[in-house]
Amino acid sequence: MRCALLGRRAARLPGPRLGPGLRRRRRPRAGRVLSPPGVADGTDPFGTAALRDGVLAAWSSSPTRFREDVNAEDDLRRGGYADTWVAELLQNAADAALAADLPGRVRAVVVDGELRVANTGAPLAAPGVAALAALRASAKRDAAGATGRFGVGFAAVLAVCTAPRLVTAAGAVAFSAARTAVEVAGLGGAAAAELARDARVPVLRLAWPAPEEEPPPPGFATEVRLRPAPGTDPHHLLDELARTAGDLLLALPGLESVTAGPVTVARTDLGDGRVRVGDAGYLLVTGDAGVRWALPLHGDRPAPYGPDDGEVLHAPTRSAEQLSLPARLVAPLPLDPDRRRIRADDPGVDVLVDAAAAAYADLVRRVGPADRTALVPEPGFPRSPLDGRLREAVTAALTRTPWLPAATGDADVLAPERAEWLDVPADGLPELLAATGPAFARLVASGVLPPAGLGVDRVGPAALAERLTGLEADPGRWRELYAALAPAADTVPGLAAELGALPVPLVDGRLVPGPASVLLPVGGDPAGAAALPELRIAHPGAVHPLLRRLGAADADRDTLLDAPALHAAVERSVDDAEAGLDTTAAARAVLALLDTPGAAPDPRFGALALTDEDGRPARADELVLPDAALRDLLDPDAPVGVLGPEWADVPRDALVAAGVLDRFTVVAFDPDVLHDAEHYPGDGDPPPAVRDLDLVADDRWPAALALLAGDRDTRAALLTGYTAWWLSRHVRLGGRLAGTWRLRSATGLAGLYDEVGALPGVDDAVLAAAGVRDRVVVDGPDEVTELLDRLADPARAVTGEVAAAAYSALAAAVADGRVDLDDVDPPDRVRTVTGSVAPTDRAVVLDAPWVLPALDALPAVPGGPDPAALAELLDVPLASDRVAGTARGTGTPGPWTADPEVVLALAALGETAPPGRLHRHDELVVDLDDGGTVTVPAWPGRGDDWHAADPLRALVAALALRRRVRMLG
Repeated sequence: MRCALLGRRAARLPGPRLGPGLRRRRRPRAGRVLSPPGVADGTDPFGTAALRDGVLAAWSSSPTRFREDVNAEDDLRRGGYADTWVAELLQNAADAALAADLPGRVRAVVVDGELRVANTGAPLAAPGVAALAALRASAKRDAAGATGRFGVGFAAVLAVCTAPRLVTAAGAVAFSAARTAVEVAGLGGAAAAELARDARVPVLRLAWPAPEEEPPPPGFATEVRLRPAPGTDPHHLLDELARTAGDLLLALPGLESVTAGPVTVARTDLGDGRVRVGDAGYLLVTGDAGVRWALPLHGDRPAPYGPDDGEVLHAPTRSAEQLSLPARLVAPLPLDPDRRRIRADDPGVDVLVDAAAAAYADLVRRVGPADRTALVPEPGFPRSPLDGRLREAVTAALTRTPWLPAATGDADVLAPERAEWLDVPADGLPELLAATGPAFARLVASGVLPPAGLGVDRVGPAALAERLTGLEADPGRWRELYAALAPAADTVPGLAAELGALPVPLVDGRLVPGPASVLLPVGGDPAGAAALPELRIAHPGAVHPLLRRLGAADADRDTLLDAPALHAAVERSVDDAEAGLDTTAAARAVLALLDTPGAAPDPRFGALALTDEDGRPARADELVLPDAALRDLLDPDAPVGVLGPEWADVPRDALVAAGVLDRFTVVAFDPDVLHDAEHYPGDGDPPPAVRDLDLVADDRWPAALALLAGDRDTRAALLTGYTAWWLSRHVRLGGRLAGTWRLRSATGLAGLYDEVGALPGVDDAVLAAAGVRDRVVVDGPDEVTELLDRLADPARAVTGEVAAAAYSALAAAVADGRVDLDDVDPPDRVRTVTGSVAPTDRAVVLDAPWVLPALDALPAVPGGPDPAALAELLDVPLASDRVAGTARGTGTPGPWTADPEVVLALAALGETAPPGRLHRHDELVVDLDDGGTVTVPAWPGRGDDWHAADPLRALVAALALRRRVRMLG
């Protein structure tokens, strides 16, 4: 620009001639080199006069150029460089220090109401002044590391001062809006007209020497002096500079310190990339192409920026490119002229972004392992296009660069794309696993939570358990693994379930998955562990409480006996023995577990392989002890052998618990164990029952009942429930079912059933429970038929009283629906009130006792409480339907209580007098409906009246009728 201006000045300027008082300088003659006026004598050391002449000539010849300069400077002051005066001054100071290869220091003070900012380094020179006045140029475009010293950025000071001065030891230069306006007005013509129309002027286009200015403070090369506009306190400007100094010292490595009044902010190199700027610490990492990252520190720990902390790109001073990364980026990215935004289409941007990403990965590696993941950018929307490009590049670099701390050692690092993260909150577990085998060499260290999006593979609890299945480790190492997992299993919901397949080393050297299938040794090697490989007994050296938390059980007696593996081994033990395997040790181990005094047979072990007296394998529950009380009671065809002598040393209780027969045993109701239990009609929860009853020989039941009755438990069981039901259906006494006999005390069944003989050791309660009859019981058509047959058997001596009770029971069964008449055939013969047997077709059911004298030779069956139901069952008419009549005469009527015998009888019976009146006859004759007559002791009259020759017989008949009416009502 400056060259262009000089070229324009050398040619003849077009346009109107210069106004009065202005003279055009002569061109130097060829061969002579002339210094600008004032340069040689020191009055204008920076050649400002020549600069002014050139600018004024341009404005005079082209008023449009004047307005362009006004607008350009105004755009810079109000636009790209607004509020950047501190940054621009300190940036110039940093470049001056860089040019002189000296530490950069800045001192700012307020003197006589103006702000003075002095700096060390190379002083302001003529090219710098020319650059300031050129508005669009910088004198540092070719200086390595420079950021634009004394270029367009200096326009930022116009926001606080309209007459800035720059002072060096060699001289000073001043700019002034007022003096510029005077010069423009002096041009006259179109430029003056523009000024009149718009009073704004380009302040920095015209510079004047300032010989009256005192030199900078000692030790400083250049001082910028700014007298604020009226209303602006210079101390406020000083405070603003002090507040901003820290960030600028970080961005401008050429600066060492900034003093603003009493405040000094210094930059101190702490070594190893760490610096302190004022009170703030940073870790600096420099990459290729001048890229630099600054990570805030709190003490020795990173204190990364948050995504919403308002960070921006520093290039190297603050720009408007918003960033959301945890560290500050200082990089020479190409910016637009206003230095606010990058030139996104510049090919250099991609190079610098890649360099920044690589340097950021190095920054992450430089911090402690525990702090590295905090530097991974959080997921979220980018704050600017540049932010998006940086985040993408940084994420890619972090994905492929080794930086994640490895569990294999402090110095080992992993690239996330090859790393694995153990998603189990167990401190120290990754290190323990990594030291165990190469299968875990890719695990990141404890306490490291890899951020999402870096390609780290997750190893969850279930995957961990699966991978551990192939691990070869000694029991002690397994215990250490369990100890590391235990705290998390107790606190993390659901973790215990996910570890359900965790492997466990066994005492026999195997490694099996699933603690729930493992038993923990108690007090050393549990009994039977060696003889029963089906039992998964954990190695004692690996036992840890976590295994119990995950379902493992202590290998105590009860747990071992409940182990499904043991049951499976028992179930196949006979097959194994028949296949030639030696099952003796396993059987003895099981018997040792079962050896408890007084233990009842455990049906789970009935299949245990033992041997009989011939040495053949047999189930325990198909063998009987040689001296068992039950042995002589068994049916010869019962599938039971005698236990072999090789088991004589085994405790009797253990053999009985395994199911070897000794005595009758009470067990819980179980259709799989009890004979015919599937047909048992009982409801609810049946009581305990006696097993093995079906093995008793038919002719050995008297002794079997005595054995059952002699034991408290079996006696209690046989008196009710399944046992009583089974005995009543199967017990035989004297070759006949027990139900065909009656107890000696059951006299009400005399003649119907034979009396059972005395059985030593068996009382009536046991006999009744076994089915011997103590009363008439009618529950179905078969019992009805049997009872009718017994009543009709002329060979049986059955009294009328016994017959009456039997027929009453039969009628009740019909009446309450226990027996359907369609299921029973009427008998051919019936038992009468006299105890004799008569053909059915001649008999009647006696429903009214007063009719009996009138029946003459008709056989009468005792009708009981419900003669109608009995008549239906027997298919026999009622007596009252065959004999009907009317008492002859009225007799002597009167109340029942008029007869003393009736009164005494009522009192004895506890009854009240029947309704109606009693008609007394000396002889009671009844005229029958069929034309005959009959003399009777009592007969019913009209309504409730009764006729009687014998009042007591009438009372009995009346009371019987009343009772029947009540029963049927």
